Amino acid sequence: MNIKRVNLISTVPIVRQINGFCSYICHPFYVVKNGSLEKILLETKRMKVLKGLWGEYIRNIADSVTVTVTTMKRILLLLAILTGVLSMDLQAQDPAFSQFYANQLYLNPALAGSARCPRVILNYRNQWPGLTSNYVTYSASYDQYVDAISGGIGLQAYHDRAGSAVIQTNHISGMYAYQLAIDRNISIKAGFQATYYQKAIDWSQLTFGDMIDARYGFIYNTMETPIEAPVNKLDFSAGFLAFTQTLYFGFAAHHLTEPDESFFKNTESKLPRKYTAHGGALIPLNKENPEDGSISPNIIYQRQGEFDQLNLGLYVNKGPITGGVWYRWNDALIFLVGLYTEAFRFGYSYDVTTSPLSTQTLGSHEISVTMMFPCRQKRRKFRMMKCPQF
Repeated sequence: MNIKRVNLISTVPIVRQINGFCSYICHPFYVVKNGSLEKILLETKRMKVLKGLWGEYIRNIADSVTVTVTTMKRILLLLAILTGVLSMDLQAQDPAFSQFYANQLYLNPALAGSARCPRVILNYRNQWPGLTSNYVTYSASYDQYVDAISGGIGLQAYHDRAGSAVIQTNHISGMYAYQLAIDRNISIKAGFQATYYQKAIDWSQLTFGDMIDARYGFIYNTMETPIEAPVNKLDFSAGFLAFTQTLYFGFAAHHLTEPDESFFKNTESKLPRKYTAHGGALIPLNKENPEDGSISPNIIYQRQGEFDQLNLGLYVNKGPITGGVWYRWNDALIFLVGLYTEAFRFGYSYDVTTSPLSTQTLGSHEISVTMMFPCRQKRRKFRMMKCPQF
């Protein structure tokens, strides 16, 4: 399978880029593939990597890696990923969820209040559990529509742990989405989101070249200057949504100000702006009785920095059961099953990796739980958006 683009990245100081070189690499080692931030654990001594000169890179690895069976497997896995790599960039990226519509506030702030009544959503994702260092992300959100302000309000928090919790990120966001009926068939929503987040590195879990003894391994204390203070930033996002009884389309722009996430005062590491376009349709299997079931084709395109991701999916709804399949272009097949009632929804999805990493990662697991709460029906008519629930 062709890998469209693979870039080596990390958050400074795990990989520090100086004049086109990586001055040193310690674990975890991060790889961006097709717009998805992924990682591999390597324990290496300091080494320089020149763009495109992979022969020198391989020789440095051979000279510096602490040789164990596990490490050799990681080296082979890394070399397979690096095939065709032509450039290096140091750019952070957002966590990715596969149950896009089971985490609506994360997808687009304009979706706040789209269900009208109060709603609580919990999400859990474990990406690449087969590797020593994986990604684990937790998310919780609350939203509802408020008649007095003609729009929905939402609150979301998520926690992301990367590389056995070497890097931890905490986000909390508040959002508002105004809703307007254009005519009898079309409604639009415009949403705005403000976020406060903190990113920190657990220095105690990092290993450096000066800690290695040729005979006994990692026994020394590093002379590297530890990072004490986490990064605290404000961030802003916005979104738009248009829908009818059967069609919907949305666009969102996250990280409008591209905050600087660098842990060093003399370096810059901006969080790239992320653009998301999503759309789909809800097609009844029986027009005379829509409750019999429906199918829902969907498309989601995301771009962050130089990396993009295309997702094509189809849901089939029959009674309280939903089944779905997505294809994340050149990366993974996503299989989903969900249980749906008026008050409760539960979804499980599994990502089958289709890249060269398929035999090592053990895919990705994701769970979502949604709780819907009753609310009074106001005299004012509310037009609800009909979209997938997972």
